[in-house]
Amino acid sequence: MAVPTPDRIVDIAIGYMGAKQLFAASRIGLFRSLADGSRTVAELAEATGVSEQIVRTLADAMNAQGLLDRDNGRYALADDSAEYLGGAGVTDLAPFLTFLNEISYGHWLQFDSTVDTTTPGDLRMDDARWGTFMAGVMRYNALHAAMLARGFDFTPYKSMLDLGGLSPEFAIGALRANPDLTVRFVFADMATQGITDALAAAGFSDRATVEPAATETAAPVGEHDIVMVNHVVHRFTAEQNRTILANARAAANPGATLLLLDFFLDGDARQRRIDALHAGEYFVIDGTVVHPEAEVREWLAGAGWRQRDVLVLPGSPRVLVAEAV
Repeated sequence: MAVPTPDRIVDIAIGYMGAKQLFAASRIGLFRSLADGSRTVAELAEATGVSEQIVRTLADAMNAQGLLDRDNGRYALADDSAEYLGGAGVTDLAPFLTFLNEISYGHWLQFDSTVDTTTPGDLRMDDARWGTFMAGVMRYNALHAAMLARGFDFTPYKSMLDLGGLSPEFAIGALRANPDLTVRFVFADMATQGITDALAAAGFSDRATVEPAATETAAPVGEHDIVMVNHVVHRFTAEQNRTILANARAAANPGATLLLLDFFLDGDARQRRIDALHAGEYFVIDGTVVHPEAEVREWLAGAGWRQRDVLVLPGSPRVLVAEAV
């Protein structure tokens, strides 16, 4: 009988080392300095303004992680790094990495206290930290929106309700995919200006309306054929989510589609990793909860939705796809 190896345990235990080196590589511009082609350590040191010793350490670490290719002493971007870290792709994840480094990582140092007290950590936010926080969260949302636009066909729909989300990027992706679609945003009042600006920048102001309302009580009755509820479920209690999903159903035609995007704790033999990690992240940050998928399915059924599919998006939450009954 083969003896189990410790590889998995060690990889998990030292995972923070790779994360911190990734954050540092992004911060000094290592990936962007390779956007135009491969470079040596000396060339990278000159481009980033840090020592050759540090550049080699970071470049070798990113090569070990598969984010940089190395050939005869020259480093180059791997395909995923070129798309999401090199600055040329549609979704540049650098602001998200800055958020993880400057906000999230330090917050996780309070995780032992959270475990012992079931109390979130103290964010200790000022204006600058809030700016970093929101830039990172919105860029992470933009990634999720891009993955949804690739993974779901929006072309059959005409009238969308986007209820209570954090970012307009999901609906903007749908508008890009379907020139016949209109969108009605029902978001918290604080999001109004951001949505209005994003629609104007994308050229979709004439195809959308914005109605401020508190997500937990908004009752936007209507006759929509598709409803999106993105990054809402983890922010509210079970009782509030039942109300939100029932109000979403009241705004949908029979047979309409619901896209419920969030992280969920599944019941599979092996829990999906990204969801489980975010359960810790959300709670230590502000006490919000990643709910069990089985419980969410019960809320859907009670609100008049029948689940028909689950979309698994790369690097993103899953989407529970349901039909109005």
